[in-house]
Amino acid sequence: MAKRILVVEDDADNRRIVAKVLTGEGYEVIEVATGAEAVAAVHQQRPDLIIMDLALPGIDGWEASRRIKAAPDSADIPIIALTAFAMRGDEERARAAGCDAYVPKPCRPQTLREVVRQFLPEP
Repeated sequence: MAKRILVVEDDADNRRIVAKVLTGEGYEVIEVATGAEAVAAVHQQRPDLIIMDLALPGIDGWEASRRIKAAPDSADIPIIALTAFAMRGDEERARAAGCDAYVPKPCRPQTLREVVRQFLPEP
């Protein structure tokens, strides 16, 4: 059974690109556009990994990550921040919010593949 990745990205084009890279690697991809949808999808779909944009409408990625990591049934799911927040201190803030890895946008598809493989060695 393919590993399941939740992609949380409010920009449809970015979401589509990330999903295409991941499905090309053999992963099953679940796509959502908001932090609230991400929190709900985590509990309904039980993904193996989450790729989280931090700049989201409503509940942003920072807060969605905190909520996911605070819940006992989802605290162990790795979260990769894939974000345009690339200023000094943003990586530390992302990790403090519960993100296990940090990838600034834009990123090459190979970079995304490599970071995902750190957490999910086989699709």
